[in-house]
Order: sequence, then structure tokens, then C-alpha cells
Amino acid sequence: CNLTGFWKNDLGSNMTIGEVSKEGNFNGIYWTAVKESKADIKISPLVGSQNLSSQPPFGFTVNWTFADSVTVFTGQCFVDKNGKEILKTMWLLRSRVDDIKDDWKA
Repeated sequence: CNLTGFWKNDLGSNMTIGEVSKEGNFNGIYWTAVKESKADIKISPLVGSQNLSSQPPFGFTVNWTFADSVTVFTGQCFVDKNGKEILKTMWLLRSRVDDIKDDWKA
């Protein structure tokens, strides 16, 4: 399973991952089709790392250029019986708040 390339999810968001280094590190860009911000969506940088196994677990962070937030994704790349590569992920979004008392809503 090779993470390098263009990926699109069920909601229309997409990302492009550059070459994965021999250590498993990679960079790329992410464009989300889903947002709560009123700001215009912009391409945002991502940086990540993967295990070097055949169907690798991986993780990456997106630093949103149009919002005061960061999202971390973790998942695994699978190859189905037809040879199609599929990414399954979970994510956690953290938004900036002005005061620690508002941490609960971040």
C-alpha cells in the first residue's frame, strides 16, 4: 500500500501526499470540502509518518491555513481483493480558544 499520490474521501475532501521517505515520513497538502468556518477554504499543509509495513498504519497533521485549528488523523492503508488501495482514518480537531476556561469547547 503506497500513500504517495492523490486521495479523495466520501465527502469530497482531497489530499495529495508526496514521496514517502525511507524512514516513513511524508509531506503534502489537504483541501477540505467540510467546514464550520465562514472563511474561504484554502489548501493547507500536512505532515505525517507511516509504519513501513505492507498495509501501513499512518498518521498526519493538517495545520488549517484558513482557521485557527489543527487536525490530527490516524489510520491504516488497506488493499482490497481487487488491488484497490483504501485509507481508513479517524481524526481529532483542536480549535483555538481565548481562555483556558473555554478549553471544553476547543
